[in-house]
Amino acid sequence: MKLKDPWQEQRLFLSRVIAAGIVVLLLAGVLVVRLVQLQILDYERFAELSQGNRYRIDPLPPTRGIIYDRNGFVIAENRPNWELVATAEQIDDLDRTLKSLADLGLVDPGERDELRKLIRSHRGFERVKLSNLTEEQAATFAVRRHLFSGVDIQEALSRYYPYGEVSAHAIGYVGSISAADLERIDRSNYAGTSHIGKTGIERAYEGRLHGQVGYRQLVVNAQGRVIDVIGAGTGLADSSGVATKLPEPGQNVVLSLDMRLQLAAQEALQDMRGAVVAIDPRNGDVLALVSTPSFDPNRFAAGLSRTDYNALTTDPDKPLYNRALAGTYPPGSTVKPFLALAALENEAMTPDEERYCPGHYRLPGQTHRYRDWRPQGHGNVDMHDAIVQSCDVYFYHLAVAMGIDAMAEGLRQFGFGAPVGLDISGENSGVVPSREWKQKQFARREDKVWFPGETVITGIGQGYTLVTPVQLAHASATLAARGQRFAPRLLIGTEDPLTREVVHMDPRPLPSVPDQEPEHWQIVIDAMVGVTAEPRGSARAPMQGTTYSVAGKTGTAQVIGIAQDERYREEEIDERLRDHGLFIAFAPAEAPRIALSVVVENGGGGSRAAAPVARKILDAYFAAESYVAREP
Repeated sequence: MKLKDPWQEQRLFLSRVIAAGIVVLLLAGVLVVRLVQLQILDYERFAELSQGNRYRIDPLPPTRGIIYDRNGFVIAENRPNWELVATAEQIDDLDRTLKSLADLGLVDPGERDELRKLIRSHRGFERVKLSNLTEEQAATFAVRRHLFSGVDIQEALSRYYPYGEVSAHAIGYVGSISAADLERIDRSNYAGTSHIGKTGIERAYEGRLHGQVGYRQLVVNAQGRVIDVIGAGTGLADSSGVATKLPEPGQNVVLSLDMRLQLAAQEALQDMRGAVVAIDPRNGDVLALVSTPSFDPNRFAAGLSRTDYNALTTDPDKPLYNRALAGTYPPGSTVKPFLALAALENEAMTPDEERYCPGHYRLPGQTHRYRDWRPQGHGNVDMHDAIVQSCDVYFYHLAVAMGIDAMAEGLRQFGFGAPVGLDISGENSGVVPSREWKQKQFARREDKVWFPGETVITGIGQGYTLVTPVQLAHASATLAARGQRFAPRLLIGTEDPLTREVVHMDPRPLPSVPDQEPEHWQIVIDAMVGVTAEPRGSARAPMQGTTYSVAGKTGTAQVIGIAQDERYREEEIDERLRDHGLFIAFAPAEAPRIALSVVVENGGGGSRAAAPVARKILDAYFAAESYVAREP
């Protein structure tokens, strides 16, 4: 029989009490630390969450400004629709939520990764647009709303372009705000806004069109559903001290475009690849700017799937490519009037000086033949005849007489070789070659040498020379105005959406073409009238019967070279390797109100492909009173 040891039992009891006390103290310490964290360190965060359970500050996006043409036709407006939106702070499982929405067809499955990044890039209770919804889709979500914490539908205004693809390259389009867009905007002013201008006028004048965001305070339940609106529309502070601020709508903008002319240009180009730019030479107003094929900007505004976007970007006809601004082409014979003026200024040629054209030209001491487009030649021609008949041999002589650097300077005076300064982005500078240009362009020493033959072909707009349709139209407008230059522009006014007061913009003059005698302009303009009116004029056939006088010039730009002993046989050449057709014109010749350029890719000669397009556009312009615009 064992006897109990009271001292040992007491020591064991005390040790257990001490151990229990230590555990209690440790647990109490953990609780104190957590309490400090909750009450002090994380106070602001949980206070916001707590307040968010009762109140939510909701941004009120401004109404985007309307875009009008010069005659008041609406080119871009806003229409009501439903949007699916998400609040990051209230979503329990973002990946599962996006997958479930995609399974219901409410978001594009291919956009899930981008939507995930976009949602996570927004702070707190900011709402992020996920997609536009049809009435049917909105109903589908409404009956399942309880399954999606942090996701809701809201009424909104979406951008709509009544003329669709007709104005796409000039007006541009709006699209969903991307993570990259967030880096370049004032995020606070875009709270609640899901779209932003991506291209064209929509991007260039985003600051005018967008407006100023407003705010309102909402009472919400624990699931984020709206219960009540505090002080809606009052502009006054509520009991919590937060003011309700009404949004300020964006400015309406008025453009120089004439949609009647825009429609005529689009219809004239039909299914061809090409571009048209028409400018008022009196002020630089861009009356038409068309690039074909085009695209429907409404698809971007509604939310274009990645599959559809990839289809547009991989289309061999490049519908997203703005040929009017970015397309570069050899100018061909359209450059001849400008070189003729430069030759007169430099006294390299006189108006009455004749050159004999046997159908080809040779540099002294060389055997290579530079061919004329007319194999039998033109005989003796002076400057007038050379422009009217588009004699290549005459301009070979002119180029050699001037030299490459004088030609380059003459072309630069008309705006070639640099952006013309149109108020939307995407312009290409083109190329005006010179000795200095070639020195900078090429790396190898042997490639830097300028050869006489390169001067020869520059005289007919071939070789390295590249121009854009907007440059050709601008240069034609400058010629029509006899050297007075204006920066081409699309924006001509803004309108206050509340008062309807319109503020008109003044034209922006550019430095005039220097040192030209009045008779020089008349010599060249008379010759351009002969192009469209004289029996041997290269554009006489497509311009026959006009009720107005036209000064014009055809051009053909080679895409591939042809050996000097071969003939150009269009039917034997792949369609995309055929010559480009070009045409420039202004009218009425005696007091021009419109100047234009037309480029038809792989269309063949300018008189056959481009001049008929110009005729249709000019007819529409001068018959504007009877030309009815298509109703959107």
